[in-house]
This record gives sequence, structure tokens and C-alpha cells, in this order.
Amino acid sequence: MAFINKEKFLSKSWFYNYGLILAGSFILGLGFVLFINPYNIVPGGAYGVGIVVHHIIPAIPVGTFGLALNIPLIFIAIKVLGPRFGVKTIVGMVLTSIFMDLQTLVIGEQDPMGLENEILLSCVFGGVTIGLGLGLIFKAKATSAGSDILAMIMAKYTRLPVGQLLIVVDSAIVLLGLIVFQDWKVPLYSWIVIFVTGRVIDGVLEGVNHDKTLFIVSTQHQKIREKIINDLNRGGTYLEGKGMYEHEERPVIFTVVNRRELTILEDYIHDIDPNAFLTVSNSSEILGNGFKSLKTKVTENQGL
Repeated sequence: MAFINKEKFLSKSWFYNYGLILAGSFILGLGFVLFINPYNIVPGGAYGVGIVVHHIIPAIPVGTFGLALNIPLIFIAIKVLGPRFGVKTIVGMVLTSIFMDLQTLVIGEQDPMGLENEILLSCVFGGVTIGLGLGLIFKAKATSAGSDILAMIMAKYTRLPVGQLLIVVDSAIVLLGLIVFQDWKVPLYSWIVIFVTGRVIDGVLEGVNHDKTLFIVSTQHQKIREKIINDLNRGGTYLEGKGMYEHEERPVIFTVVNRRELTILEDYIHDIDPNAFLTVSNSSEILGNGFKSLKTKVTENQGL
């Protein structure tokens, strides 16, 4: 049975990635223990099933059951999909289960945060904490196992997108919570946790970026170019464009600015050309001159 291991033992990248997994697993376990498990929220995944089983059979810890469910899934996935799961995934899976059960022993299960009457707060902070932990694990190029693996196995035989199947699997687990707990609030709260978790994971992986991407079509493109270069100290690119109605050749300015600079530029364009056409979109990541370099990004990914 093969597992992928691309990390050179005790190298900088080894310490960096396994440090992320250690921290991520600890935070992930804490999110479940403080905000999720005590309030019978079922946010999908192997640990969501563990919460349901723990409610039925209290002697079975959530973390232990999650590990017991993940281990056969890993081996089945390797048999079906090949050795695409690295040692880091195995380590993160085991550490999360251990941390979760140890933290439960230390903290307890009876409303540790005093949020029994504030379940919405518990969902929000639980989603943030779990998302942060998972984001760190994903940043180390590991996975969370559980429903991710099941979705990948199903994708091989159904040819459906993994993302859609992951939603199906997690939703089925959430509905299992509804059946067991017989409370409509359980799936509603659980989907809030799933949503918040996903947003936080994106934030951890992509960073919080407020830069804006602009495409500008204007007869005053030369003045706008000078404003961008001289006043905002930004660069840009001219793209060749042609109007769809009159087939008139016209340049399109492509540039990236921050929120403050966007306001300045919009006011300026309005003054010189009220009929200008602008497309403004959020940029999740900008790499290149004037922003984070591509080399820095690659270096961070490699943990160097």
C-alpha cells in the first residue's frame, strides 16, 4: 500500500508544512470541542458522523470514531484512486482525532463556552475556528480526509464534479443529524457552520485581498493613463478592443488598484468622461510587479 511523501525529512519545508498541520489539527479539534460537539451540530464530514454516533453511544468519542471511519476510507481510496494521498494527510487525520479527544477530556462536553442559549454564535465561531484549522492543513498540501475522499471515490464512477458530490455527501450527513436528533434547527445551524467554514478556508488559502481589477473603455484613455501612472503610481496594460456596433477600434485599459485608489480613479474618470465604461471586480490574488512576486508565492507554497 503506497503513500506519497515528497517532503525531505527535517528540511525547512518539512518543518513548515508539518508545523502547519500540527497547528491546524489542534485548532480544528478545538473548534469542534468548544463550539460544535457540545451543541449537537452536524457540519458534515467524518466528525459530523462521529457527533451523531457519540449521541447514540456516548462511550464512543467523536475523534476516535472519526479516525476509525477515515482509516478504511483512506485505504479504499488508495485502492480505487491510486496513491494520491500523502503522509501529511494521514498525520493530520490522526492528530486531529487525538487532539479532539484529549481536548474533550480536559475541557469537558457540558456547554464549555456557555453558549447553550446562543447556538448561532456557536455556529459562527465554530465555523471560523474549524475553517482556520482546515485552512492551515490545506496550506500544507494535506486534505481533511472524510467526506472529501468519499466524494472523490464517487466522482470516479459517476463522472460528476467532486465539488457537487462533496455537497451531496455533507448534506446527507447533516440530514442524518436531523433524523437522529429530530430537530429542524440541527440542519439549519449545521449549514451555517459549513458556509462559514468554507469562507474562512478561502481566506486562509487566498489571503484577505482588497485589490480591484479594472477594465476601462474611454475616449479619454490617454488622460486616464497619466492619472494611473503619475498620480496613483500604478501600472497597467493597453488591450486592443473593437466596438460591437460601429466596429471602431478603441484601447481598453487593464489595471489593478486598491479600494482607496479606485474611488480616486472613478471620481477622476467621471469628471473627464462621464460616458466611460468601467468593469470592476474583486481580485483574490495579485502577483507581479508592485504586488507580491510570483517567486515569493512559489517559495511560500514550498514552505521555504
